[in-house]
Amino acid sequence: MRLKKVIATTLLVALPFIAAGCGGGDKKAEENKQPAQVSGSITASGSTALQPLAEKAAQQFGQKNPNAKVIVQGGGSGTGLTQVAQGAVQIGNSDIFAEDKAGINAAELVDHKICVVGFATIANKKVTVDNLTHQQLIDIFTGKITNWKDVGGPDLKVVIVNRPASSGTRFTFQKYALKGAEEAAGLGLQSDASGTVLKTVSDTEGAISYLALSYVNDTVKTVKLDGVEATVDNITSGKYPIWSYEHMYTKGQPTGLTKAFLDYMGSDEVKPLIKQLGYIPNSEMKVSR
Repeated sequence: MRLKKVIATTLLVALPFIAAGCGGGDKKAEENKQPAQVSGSITASGSTALQPLAEKAAQQFGQKNPNAKVIVQGGGSGTGLTQVAQGAVQIGNSDIFAEDKAGINAAELVDHKICVVGFATIANKKVTVDNLTHQQLIDIFTGKITNWKDVGGPDLKVVIVNRPASSGTRFTFQKYALKGAEEAAGLGLQSDASGTVLKTVSDTEGAISYLALSYVNDTVKTVKLDGVEATVDNITSGKYPIWSYEHMYTKGQPTGLTKAFLDYMGSDEVKPLIKQLGYIPNSEMKVSR
């Protein structure tokens, strides 16, 4: 009887230490546990203005997650919003709010604001005009001004290179540069790919268009608007009006690989890319829309 009491007492004393030892082991195992890598494949389509950043981020994400593949396609903001709303892609990239796209049930979509992008008026280098007023810009894109000599430039025909009606870049330019005026139909060339617009303006005498700053290079010239240049400082301060948020929309809350990629897009690893590629972090904006 006395032996049983001794054994019971010993067990009671030892149990807390055994439990602590087990708990410590679990905690250590938890600390050493590596996060599970995501796998599978998703597609993001839409805005060509956002495409360079999305492609580079997808490449980096794939290096960290070799079993996951993020496919990035263009097509324009309208295409991205339509395809994500239909469930054809997991992410719809857009320069505009879903509410601004006709035929889209924005209530079904979740907005993930990635960054800000500015848009510049660009012209062929043989155009000597460095600045246009809002009204001059409106008159050019609505077909009232057809020769550069009418705005102080050379005797050269104005060649408009614009975007299709589904383009988010066109929507932004029309709203903030043309103050809502409709671009004249059939007056110029048209392309929904930013890279094609850049090359067309570069190669075509008298050409004028508009392009995300993430694409602008020294093959074309930028034109000031009312004396204000399209720079990061002028955009963040609100002095330059032609800019928009870059959105990644999902149909409902994202899960799995889609969520993992969107979390990555908002991570510190992608922030250097945003500035490097000509975009603006949301946190730097002193104005909002």
